[in-house]
Order: sequence, then structure tokens, then C-alpha cells
Amino acid sequence: MAPSASRTRAAAALRMKQIVLDNQGRTIRCLRAQLATERRGLATMRKELEDTQVALEASHKVIAGLTEIGLSMSKNIEKMKVKKQLAKANHVKCHQKFQARIHEAEDSMQAQHLIIEALVDEKDSLLQTIQGLQEANNAPAPFDGEWEEEPEEEPEEEEIEDIPLCEGEIYDE
Repeated sequence: MAPSASRTRAAAALRMKQIVLDNQGRTIRCLRAQLATERRGLATMRKELEDTQVALEASHKVIAGLTEIGLSMSKNIEKMKVKKQLAKANHVKCHQKFQARIHEAEDSMQAQHLIIEALVDEKDSLLQTIQGLQEANNAPAPFDGEWEEEPEEEPEEEEIEDIPLCEGEIYDE
């Protein structure tokens, strides 16, 4: 083999190695560019993740606050329900007491009416007895023969005393 042929081969091999090295260099630069792009994307994603975590923590705080407010409102609602039930029970109790007083007053008025009727009947009976005795004794009639009854007055409606309102009762004027 000729020395120039081996040089040509060596030069060709060297040229091939140079091409391979150039290609590898381009590949390395391309990969470095891709790596830099990926790192920038990763940094952006990391920043977005941090922002998301901050927003998530803020959301958790808001949710915790709203939950606390909701629980507080639920407790207040329960208290209000209990108060309403107590007020209703007091109202019913007062209503029953008031109705009992009304019934007592009605019963008393009815009893008084019966007593008045009995007294009127007794008065009539006594008048008849007196007239009968006068006729039997031939005594002059001191009553002109007729008894003049006093006009019956319309029974005045008794004023109902002010009954104190019970706790929880609504007073409208």
C-alpha cells in the first residue's frame, strides 16, 4: 500500500471523526437547549405549584373560617329554637291559665245569676204568702193590690281585671 493511500485513509477517518464530533457537538448543544427549556418550564411549574399551594392554604383558611361561622350559626339557631319552644310553652301555659280564669269568672257569674233567680223566686213566694195572709185576715193591702217590681237593671259587664302577662306572651294594643 502506498503511503499516500494510508494518509488519505487516515485523513478520511479523521474527517469522519471530525464529522461525528461535530454531530455530537450539535446534539449536545441541542440537548443543552432542551435541558434549559425544560429547566425553565420546571421553574415555571414550581412557581405555579407554590402559588397553588398558597392559594390552597388560603382556601383552607377560608373554609375553616366559614365552617366555624356555620357551626356558630347552627348553635345560635338551636338556641333560638329552644327559646321559641320555651316561649311557645309559656304562651300555652299562660293561655291555659287565662282560660281557667275566664271559666272561673263565667262559673261565678252563672252561680250569681242562679242565686239572683232563687232570690227573685223567694221574693215572689214571700209576696204571695203575705197577700195570702192579708186576705185571710181581711187586712187592707198595703201594696195597693199589686207589687211593683223594681226594674231589673241590665247586669253590668264586670270589668275583667288586668291579668299580668306571662313570660313570652305577646301583648298587642
